[in-house]
Amino acid sequence: MAQGSMPAELPDLLRQHLQAAIEEMEREIRDQVPEYGGDGDGAYALRVERTVGETVAFFVDSVDHPDADARHLTELYMRLGEQEARQGRGLEALQNAMRVSSQIACRRFIKDAYRLGWSRETLGRLTDSLFMLVARIADAAAQGYAREQGQLATEREQRRERLRDALVAEPSPGHEAITELAVAARWDPPRSVGLVALPAAAPAGARILPPAVLAAWDAPVPFLVVPDPEGPGQDRLWAALRRLGTAAIGPTVPLTQGAVSLRWARHALTLVERGLLPGGAPVRCVEHIASLATLAAEELVGATAGAVLGPLLDLAPARRQPLAETLLTYLQSGDNAVLAAERLHIHEQTVRYRLRRIAELTGGRFTDLDGRLDVMLMLSWLVRSGRAEDPA
Repeated sequence: MAQGSMPAELPDLLRQHLQAAIEEMEREIRDQVPEYGGDGDGAYALRVERTVGETVAFFVDSVDHPDADARHLTELYMRLGEQEARQGRGLEALQNAMRVSSQIACRRFIKDAYRLGWSRETLGRLTDSLFMLVARIADAAAQGYAREQGQLATEREQRRERLRDALVAEPSPGHEAITELAVAARWDPPRSVGLVALPAAAPAGARILPPAVLAAWDAPVPFLVVPDPEGPGQDRLWAALRRLGTAAIGPTVPLTQGAVSLRWARHALTLVERGLLPGGAPVRCVEHIASLATLAAEELVGATAGAVLGPLLDLAPARRQPLAETLLTYLQSGDNAVLAAERLHIHEQTVRYRLRRIAELTGGRFTDLDGRLDVMLMLSWLVRSGRAEDPA
């Protein structure tokens, strides 16, 4: 705004009505913007009044001094934007307050222009200057808001990471400590959690999960903390987990036993990676307890297999494999040869022939009820581990 185009007396005329303009703006803002109606101690309203006063005063001074330094004012609005973000509000209230103030200023300019005989050029330059200032402070508020939101997001993510790590810590820091971390992270503490172990190359496009799920994508073995996995309304969660492909879902445990769920989820993922459990989709530990128990005692199972399975292990792999599979399926079928044959997709007589051959080799020891669970675990390990095919 060129100084030469303005009447010399204009700044003084504006200053004469400065306080009245400020009071009108404050009154209209309180009436039209409910958020700025004041809080219990009036601090919010006082902040608005101070802001309006400083803004109007700066504008009048800029008419007299077009090159006035606006840094103080823009810093003020940046702080206002930051405060709105910290309070969890949007910028709508602040923007509405600016709109109300601008309308009142324009209305007063037009009234004074008629009353004092200002030229159209004077009125136009005055209103242009006003809108340029409003755009500048609005931009400052938006910058402050965005900066504070970024900081808050970083702090919130850090709190979620601390909570996530506490949930899988061993020993657990305890229910009270976890609850405090959950409150700080704005995470509603559930009654139970389930941990999901993932391979390192989890699909990036499938990482969009419900906000309540805490993720550790950068861990050596990535994992998720899932609140109340058995609770109602988890269809969206399980659909998201299926998009991840290969994954292992640990048992559902109390809030302070996340380490237990994660440990078994990682055991299950190991079995998937070894080809002992199906891959390509999430597997649940609760559905593979025998396999996981065998894995946990794999060294013991391997060392004692000879004593339990005896002559079966002395056979060549080509003969050992079908006998081991048949005996395991037969025992799993409740000693029902017909059901075992259906499961193996062979003739019932083939099952009975193999059972007789096993009885001949072992002296019928597997017909005893005692130790049958041990035999089934051994056979499961023999078949699933590939040792029924591999002489090593």
